[in-house]
Amino acid sequence: MNLKQLEAFVEVAEGGSFSKAAKNLYLTQPTISAHISALEKELEVRLFVRNTKEVSLSAEGQTLYRYASQMVDLEKRIEEEFGERRKMGRQCITIAASTIPSQYLLPKILARFNEKYPGEQLKIMESDSANVVNQVVEHMVDIGFTGTVLEKKHCKYFPFYKDELVIITPNTEVYRKRAETPDDISWILDEPVIMREEGSGTRKEAEKQLKVAGIRSEQLNVIASIENQETIKKSVCSGMGVSLLSKLAAADKIADGNVLAFHIPGADDGRDINVVYNKNHQLSLSAEHFLKIVQEVYPYERYKK
Repeated sequence: MNLKQLEAFVEVAEGGSFSKAAKNLYLTQPTISAHISALEKELEVRLFVRNTKEVSLSAEGQTLYRYASQMVDLEKRIEEEFGERRKMGRQCITIAASTIPSQYLLPKILARFNEKYPGEQLKIMESDSANVVNQVVEHMVDIGFTGTVLEKKHCKYFPFYKDELVIITPNTEVYRKRAETPDDISWILDEPVIMREEGSGTRKEAEKQLKVAGIRSEQLNVIASIENQETIKKSVCSGMGVSLLSKLAAADKIADGNVLAFHIPGADDGRDINVVYNKNHQLSLSAEHFLKIVQEVYPYERYKK
């Protein structure tokens, strides 16, 4: 047996779930199951009693837990004791983030991380979602933040925030009248539309959500593709056209009354903002700490209905 197996066993025992243990340890559920299976085979006992809803410790599992929890706790104490000595050799955590998480979600995470782990070094690079995922795949960065899921080999995603996309328009009488029938957005087909750039997670999700509402992207009269969201918002305010943006990004203009926001029918409660990392590369201890801070600052469960 080894410490990784015992750590997986303790996580399952304390959380009552293989999936929770996988999430907390940043491993896949099959890996957790393999660790438990290896322990049961070596010790020739059944460690858990499984039912459809949860798992609980068997009598033998309770005995092992008393020892294993002490060993895992001792491992953590050793890490804390020698943490100061490792400071000089700590790796800089490299992070690539698409626009929305970079500008509106990361600042709060970075502040908490710096408070809890002062002295750690971080390098943040902003890019579109497609490039973020590519950098993760190529192991050019440790962690990525993206507003859409792109199916790429070796990528492991977990959602941490729900973000609603909205149609923003100038605050004029024409659009105020349209707001009286919020479930009908067919009028967007007659409007000049400003979109985010190709590769943007916001654009991909906007096209996906419009399709659910019965509107295909090729039907839109797209007059401009713009990377900078401030430019898009100012262009909408000036009457150039309408756009589809993250409600987080448009919040300031919505609050001051410069634009109106229209919900996209059928879009439910929004899209997931995700953390992504390469599951084939071992994360540094610092990177693992950073992922735990993400979950502390934005516990995803509160966004679920």
